[in-house]
Amino acid sequence: MQSRFSEVSLFLLEEILVQVPASDLVHRCRLVSSLWRDMVDSAFLWKRKCKREGLRPRDPASSPADWRLFYFLSQWRRNLLSNPRAEEGFNNWTLCSNGGDKWKIEPIDPEHALPDDTVQKYFVTSYSLCMKSQIIDLRKEGYSVRVLDEIRPDIVCSDWYAPRWDCGSKYEFCIQLLSAKHEVIQQFEPEPVIFPQWNDMEWREMTHVFSGYGRGVRFVKFSHGGSDTQFWAGWYGIRVTNSSVVVEAERRARQ
Repeated sequence: MQSRFSEVSLFLLEEILVQVPASDLVHRCRLVSSLWRDMVDSAFLWKRKCKREGLRPRDPASSPADWRLFYFLSQWRRNLLSNPRAEEGFNNWTLCSNGGDKWKIEPIDPEHALPDDTVQKYFVTSYSLCMKSQIIDLRKEGYSVRVLDEIRPDIVCSDWYAPRWDCGSKYEFCIQLLSAKHEVIQQFEPEPVIFPQWNDMEWREMTHVFSGYGRGVRFVKFSHGGSDTQFWAGWYGIRVTNSSVVVEAERRARQ
């Protein structure tokens, strides 16, 4: 009878704890007693908490090695770039090259909108090279040395770009993972994308996933831009917007 009562008590305790905010679980509840500590530290509790809040692995057949870490990384999942859609002018961007008639911000043409129709503005380049960049401090964004050096979750980078239909243009994209001393640990820099005059003017997405990138990553440097290829005065060069850098909650399954 006593054993049955204990089982019911543990079940009720778990039902209560799974509804407690995560920060309170870690900083308060686990300090109550050894029983509560063991309960809070159990993978089963965090697996239930993930399920309750709709946080699921990309591959349903796989299971995270650490459900608590998976929970917190999923909660923190967000775009780490500031002002990616030109809604705040050029705030938070460093204009590395500002050639021709310089960078400009224009409204999205409704007839040539992005798949995400909430994007209302874009950055546009001119007739000489225009490049801008942003450096993300991963430690300041909340990612610990343990997460970055031992877990090493995927870092997913994305950018949307499009030409004007009546002028040729060039698009350039470079992402770097940097050490604490800003040394390059890994880099993705594809060949420039060249568009001819009289093109479809459609928006395209450039993406890259950094996986298994080694220890020491502390910063991500995101750079993009380009120019027109016909040297026309004004803003006939490549357009960019809706950029993102996201730290995923888990590493993707390897082929």
